[in-house]
Amino acid sequence: MTTHVLTDSGTLLHRNLLHMLRYPALTYFVVGGPVVFLFLFVFVFGGQLGAGLPSTGGSDRAAYLAYVVPGILLTAAAGTAGGTATTVSMDMTEGIVARFRTMAISRAAVLTGHVLGNTIQGLIAVTVVLGVSMLIGFRPTANPLEWMAAFGMTALILLAITWLAVAMGMASKSVESASNLPTLLVLLPFLGSGFVPTDSMPTVMQIFADYQPFTPFIETIRGLLLGTPIGWSWLWALLWCLAIGVAGYVWSLRLYNRRSVV
Repeated sequence: MTTHVLTDSGTLLHRNLLHMLRYPALTYFVVGGPVVFLFLFVFVFGGQLGAGLPSTGGSDRAAYLAYVVPGILLTAAAGTAGGTATTVSMDMTEGIVARFRTMAISRAAVLTGHVLGNTIQGLIAVTVVLGVSMLIGFRPTANPLEWMAAFGMTALILLAITWLAVAMGMASKSVESASNLPTLLVLLPFLGSGFVPTDSMPTVMQIFADYQPFTPFIETIRGLLLGTPIGWSWLWALLWCLAIGVAGYVWSLRLYNRRSVV
C-alpha cells in the first residue's frame, strides 16, 4: 500500500512539474513580484528606511538590503500560495480530479503531487530571488551548516504554506476566488518584521506582528543567513509550520473526501 501511494505520488508530481514547464507564467509571477519589491524597497526606499536601522558599518541602503532580503524571500514563499490554489482549483473545476477518482490512484497521492510540485516551484523562486539579492550586494555570513538549516526551514515553511493553499484552492468556488484567497499570506511579511522592525510599529500592530507566523519565520532565516539573534524564533517557526501544515492537510483531505462522495 505504501509503495502504491509513493508511486502514484511520484507520477502526479511528474505531472505537476510538466505543467510548471509548459505554463511558466505562474512561476514568472512568483519570482517577478518579489524581485520588483526588492528593487523598490532597496533602491527607492532603502536609503531612508536604512537610516533607522542599527549601523552595520556600511551605507544606509546597504544596511537595509541586508535587513530586507529575508522578508523578500518569505514574500516569495508566501506568493506561491496563489499559484498553488489556482492550479488546484483548475483541476477541481475542469474535471481532472473527477477522472482521477475513477482510476486506481491513491487519494493521498493526488494532493501530495500538488504539494510536492508547488513546494519545488517555491524553492526555485526563493533561490532565484536570493541570487538576484546577492547580485545587487546582499552578503550572507552563514556557514555551510547554517545554509543547510536555512534551506531546511524554508522547505518546511513552503510545505506548510502549500498544504494550506491546496485546501484554499479546493474550498474556492471558482479559479478567480482561488487566486485571491491566499492574498492575506502575501501581506503577512509586510505586517511582520520583514520590512521594518516591529518595535517601530504602534502598540496594537506590534503585538500582531510579533505573534503572527511570518515574524518568527523571517527572524529565523535572518539569523541563519546573517548571524542576528534568533532567540526562540526557530522554535515558534517550527510550531507554526506544524500547525499550518496539519491544518491545511486535514482541511484539504476533508474537502477532497467530501467531494469524492458527491
